[in-house]
Amino acid sequence: MRDANEALIVIDVQNDFCPGGALAVTGGDQIVAGINALMTEFQAVVLTQDWHPAGHSSFASSHAGQSPYEVIDMAYGPQVLWPDHCVQGTDGASFHADLAVDHAQMIIRKGFRRDIDSYSAFFENDHKTPTGLDGYLRTRGIEKLTMVGLATDFCVHYSAIDGAGLGFDVTVEQSLCRAIDLDGSLAAAQNAMTSSGVRLDG
Repeated sequence: MRDANEALIVIDVQNDFCPGGALAVTGGDQIVAGINALMTEFQAVVLTQDWHPAGHSSFASSHAGQSPYEVIDMAYGPQVLWPDHCVQGTDGASFHADLAVDHAQMIIRKGFRRDIDSYSAFFENDHKTPTGLDGYLRTRGIEKLTMVGLATDFCVHYSAIDGAGLGFDVTVEQSLCRAIDLDGSLAAAQNAMTSSGVRLDG
């Protein structure tokens, strides 16, 4: 069993990010069994859940003439436009059926504000609106974080960098992540995480 000051953060293992989903990550379902096994090693487990209202501003369908994976400028900076995904209350937003959700003590929902996306488990994409995860971890005395889930180059990447920036010792277990790898985004994310002091294992 890991020390009490360590937490496992499981990022967005949801149906829409798994094969057959609206924004499927190749092999996204292949990491579930390994994550379940790893959960049993931690006294603190947190799940994050993408949780968008219909018509979210990050959806390409909300912008006339725009297509998925195009990038537009929003008030808070560049934003990739995505297919509609993880809409609140839909099956696509649900956790993968095999994920051992009962091991988790906290579920952080993100992206529920219509006008701003939220990749990170800690902040929305303006990098200042908090999700509350930082406070939860600190009140539990957590200092070290292991991150797994979907997708390596977006939500895991942003969560890891923000966690390191907040002073946590962060490790990304890459064997229990999968990437979208959009125009080289995986290599860029790996470089950014390493430069921010995040440890990449697996």
